[in-house]
Amino acid sequence: MSDVSEVTVIAVDVFGTTVDWRSGVIDGVAAIARNQEVELDCPALVDAWRERYLPAVGQINRGERGWANLDAVHRDALDECLEVLGVAGKFGAETRERMVRAWYALPPWPDAAEGLAELRRDFVVVALSNGGFAQLTHVVKGAGLGFDAILSAENVGAYKPDRRAYTNAAKLLDVEPRDVLMVAAHTWDIHGARDAGFRTAFVERPGEKGPDRPADAAATTDCDLSAVSFTDLAGRLRAGVREAGH
Repeated sequence: MSDVSEVTVIAVDVFGTTVDWRSGVIDGVAAIARNQEVELDCPALVDAWRERYLPAVGQINRGERGWANLDAVHRDALDECLEVLGVAGKFGAETRERMVRAWYALPPWPDAAEGLAELRRDFVVVALSNGGFAQLTHVVKGAGLGFDAILSAENVGAYKPDRRAYTNAAKLLDVEPRDVLMVAAHTWDIHGARDAGFRTAFVERPGEKGPDRPADAAATTDCDLSAVSFTDLAGRLRAGVREAGH
């Protein structure tokens, strides 16, 4: 374990790291499709929807398209996915907006609430996410998650893994980047945070992408430490702080 004695703030990714976006969105979209009496391969739609996320925010970060919050990014990607699946004509504008709002009600991973509570005993713990501020507020409240603050990409107009998303978070919290530990289940997020000067912790979420797709893994991620849950991470950090104190 790297020295974590300087860490005072823990920044936690939300979608995939703290909440189970895939099952939550599948359930939400499936309920809408049933109500519309439309047969829809919801897992295929949701997987294709998510695949368009990083390319879209990458375009925004590079200035190839104007700023759009995650709801707008999701809506554009949804329109494209419905066309590809051949069901675009079966869902009107209002229904598509409700599909986008399926990303607002997502179940937490079983260890999330307890683990965040443990982490908050020793650190300031914030959500640092590409989600919109309104979206994150609903997700966090609905999942019963205890964060000290919510930091959205909307705060800076840049999406992780752009360096600005991380350095702005440190600035808002009045700490140096090295004082922040970024916690995520995604290699791209860990590497973006590391390049911005953050300490990094990878949390394993093997079921994040569903049963047929491999999730990112700590073994292939350059991070300061890794854990199998938030509660495991809290214990490792507590041990690391004690060791550094000696």
